[in-house]
Amino acid sequence: MLKNVFILFFTLLITNGLYSQANLLNAISVEQIGLKTNDQIKADIDKPLPYGYVADRDILWSKVVWEIIDLNQKINLPFYFPIDTTTVVSSRRSLFDTLMAGIKKGEIKDVYSDANFLNKMTDEDLSKKLYASQSDGFDDETGEAIVDEFTISNKDVQSYQIKGIWFFDKLQGELKYRLLAIAPMALDVQGKVSGIKDDNSYPLFWVYYPLVRNTLHKSKVFNPDNSISPISYDHLLNARRFSSVIVREENIYGNRAIEDYVRGNSLFQLLEANKIKEDIRNREIDMWNY
Repeated sequence: MLKNVFILFFTLLITNGLYSQANLLNAISVEQIGLKTNDQIKADIDKPLPYGYVADRDILWSKVVWEIIDLNQKINLPFYFPIDTTTVVSSRRSLFDTLMAGIKKGEIKDVYSDANFLNKMTDEDLSKKLYASQSDGFDDETGEAIVDEFTISNKDVQSYQIKGIWFFDKLQGELKYRLLAIAPMALDVQGKVSGIKDDNSYPLFWVYYPLVRNTLHKSKVFNPDNSISPISYDHLLNARRFSSVIVREENIYGNRAIEDYVRGNSLFQLLEANKIKEDIRNREIDMWNY
């Protein structure tokens, strides 16, 4: 019995170490591990599941909401890890590293400074959000200038803000959600240079979600239920497999945030967010009341 337990333990250990590597069970050499066979390539639909067409006239009700995904919560940790990328396969990266890699490769061509996609950011604008430097005098021995550098990386991202729309599709007869935009949140890097103490997180940049789905589909997330079959970020986000809090809703007051009219009380702000969430949930029930 004890022998079987040890065998099972080492089997799971090896599987976790080699997780998400294709062709693991069929490889006859080390070089073939991680490479898909021709049969696998033909069988796999290695692209995001396309959204179905929804006509405007078929939407009986809709509401746009903004939410915060806090990376301190356990269920949201897949968006934050891995931090050390030297011990994992290249297809496994954090959400921030995945977005940044897509921007550098040119897969993500457009980034914006706002969630309404009104102001497109240039490379210089993005650099100011991610990098800052400050002169700190001169070295006494070499006479060279001492420069303090601050760079935003994955470990600095504290949360993500997402913008999406809930709508009731009368053809399908159900309430649906469509993700529209996502932004990594971090401390202001320019504030670190100026010495201003600000504990608030700000969006580094916004991306239009439908345009980044292919990039997010390529990067995989660890699947604790089946390590040989990882989950893509696109699947994780579209399936809403995360915990979030509503911070803003589409409203008559210029889409003001909850903190703008419920001030100085975090508990009441959370209760207001739950009230908005319950209103969205009840909409589907109300649609079936005649």
